[in-house]
Amino acid sequence: MFETTRRDGVAQLRQAGARWLSTAWDGGYVEAEAAYNVTVPTGFDRIDLDAYREERLAAAGFPVGPTLLTGVEMVHARVATSGPVTVLSTAGLSNPAVLPVGDEAASADETDADSGWRPGTVNLLVGVDRALSDGALATLLATAVEAKAATLCSVADAPGTTSDAVVVGTNPSAERAEFAGSATEVGVAARACVRDAVVASLRSRYDDGPPAPADAEYGVVTDRQSDVRAP
Repeated sequence: MFETTRRDGVAQLRQAGARWLSTAWDGGYVEAEAAYNVTVPTGFDRIDLDAYREERLAAAGFPVGPTLLTGVEMVHARVATSGPVTVLSTAGLSNPAVLPVGDEAASADETDADSGWRPGTVNLLVGVDRALSDGALATLLATAVEAKAATLCSVADAPGTTSDAVVVGTNPSAERAEFAGSATEVGVAARACVRDAVVASLRSRYDDGPPAPADAEYGVVTDRQSDVRAP
């Protein structure tokens, strides 16, 4: 089973021999002992992210592995487990990415996209004590992102922020699972864990509930219309 540890502003999800798929700046498939969620300071402007990661993990006494960055303090990290799945989440909503649909899209006030880093971010570390193929691991990532979006739409009126990121991991030495979609053992557990970890992290930060997108300091509203046709 994947284990969690937190110290010095770093939260670790660990499983010896794990294989990970990350959406971080250096994302992709990688084998590593652990994955991390790291709090960065206010005004963070480092661009040498590989070096910064090595500094932070070394200072905390952790080996290098796939890493996510956030302005959220790790005291607000929450862990949910169900069956073979463990999820560690931090959640901040200062930079929501709103996606109106239908009539709402036509009347939305568009906010210009901003490529700068903001201190919001919903980060997920997901570990599954099952052996998944690379394809199934990618499906698990999609399942986790879908659950995150559904949760945030329900509690915060936005599917995510402009800087959300996910790392999903599998234990190659565990029992094999062929699939990780929403109707599978792995997918059901992942959906429940993502929902509960995200909600718990939000509750730890916002006493009166998460802010509405209109009250956020940063963020974007996508009201652009595309050309739709039959193939």
